[in-house]
Order: sequence, then structure tokens, then C-alpha cells
Amino acid sequence: MHTSNPDLIPEIIEILRSNNRVTVLTGAGISAESGVPTFRDAQTGLWSKFQPTELATPQAFRQNPKLVWEWYTWRREIIKKALPNPAHFALAEMEKLFPEFVLITQNVDRLHRIAGNERIIELHGDIFRTKCSVENIAVKDWPDKGDIPPLCPHCGGMLRPDVVWFGESLPARILEAAWEAASSCQVFLAIGTSSVVEPAASLPIVALHNSAVVIEINSQDTPLSGIANYSLKGAAGDILPRLVSGLNR
Repeated sequence: MHTSNPDLIPEIIEILRSNNRVTVLTGAGISAESGVPTFRDAQTGLWSKFQPTELATPQAFRQNPKLVWEWYTWRREIIKKALPNPAHFALAEMEKLFPEFVLITQNVDRLHRIAGNERIIELHGDIFRTKCSVENIAVKDWPDKGDIPPLCPHCGGMLRPDVVWFGESLPARILEAAWEAASSCQVFLAIGTSSVVEPAASLPIVALHNSAVVIEINSQDTPLSGIANYSLKGAAGDILPRLVSGLNR
């Protein structure tokens, strides 16, 4: 069954109420409702002449590490000003309602954590974390010597954002945990994700193949819209609070 009829929210509430294992996948759309520009929308102002693939690949970092570091510094300053929206808070509330709840996110902005979610799998990393580009280990502090990018205090290698760039593989343990959450859930919610970026795009398909009810919430049609059990068109900040409100009755 596939539908985009928002009047079926009561039916979806009943589906959620009768199951214990819920997995959620979120994408850029949920953060956009907090004013965080999507990856491609971030190519504005000084950065309009660059394509994302010119700024978010290992090759770009090797060729011009200063440029890449400064772009991520600019993005971090934008994200710092953003606050969780009603969709984030609804998902934090939803986590409390299900014994087995996992939130998988493609976003790197920490807004789910700020809203209160704890059981989170961050597929693409965290823009506020930093790691050594040589040793691939997290680095929290380093002496400020004016280097751009700063240098690792352990080995002297360049530091970089702890995010997954184009052309890089997801950490195996992260991907394995996401796959397990998708394959073992009873209900899978795909929220604000384009459903085109792999491997995240395959997660709802994995859930479908393992007999989960797949529910999409998105303001636009995606490749998932035609195969999900339910596809609700609209803002996550409107639909998710309605679902949670219904569950709490």
C-alpha cells in the first residue's frame, strides 16, 4: 500500500503503537527546517564558484587544505546559530516511547543530540569533531600556532573535519550498526532524506525486504515515495509532532 494522504496519520499512529522496534533515518530536510542550508545550498556568497565536490573530497583537501578548512569553519558558524525544531524534539520524545528505537542520521549538525536523542548513529560524522588526516584519530585540543588547517599535536599531520567526504567509505562499525537497525526494525521512518545518497538510500529498502512498515515523511517526492508503505507529504516539523501527540494519548 502506498499513499500520500495525510489523513492517514491516525492509521500510522496505530501502526507505531502496536510495535516496539522503530528505526528512523533523517536527512538534510529536517535540518533545513532549522535554517541549516542543505549541502548544495551552502554554495553561496564567497563559495558560489565552488561545487561541493571541490570542497568535500580527500583530493580537494590534499590540493588545497586551507580552502577546505575555511569552508568547514564557515559552515560550522552557520550551524552554531541553528536550533532544533519541532521535528527534532518530536523524535527525542519518540525515543522515550519505544523499547528499541534507533535514530540514523545523515546530518552532521548535532541537532538531534541537542534536542535530546541518545540512541543515534551518525552516518556521515560530526562537523564539530576534528580528526587527524594521517592517523585517523579524534583530536580535541591542539596548540594554536596560526596554521590553517591546524596540525595534529601527536604527529604533525593536518587536522580535518571528522565527516565522511565524497569518495570515502563509511566506518565499517557505523555501517554495520545502521544495517542491523534497518533489518531488525518493525517500523522504519525515512524523514527529510533525498533517498539518493548511498548507502543511506538502501536502508529503507533493507527494512522493506525484512517486512518492516516503511513510512516516508518529505516535502518532495523521492525515489522512495513510490515503494514506501506510506508517503506523507509535508514538513517534518508539522507531521512528527502530530504522530507523537497521538502516541501520547
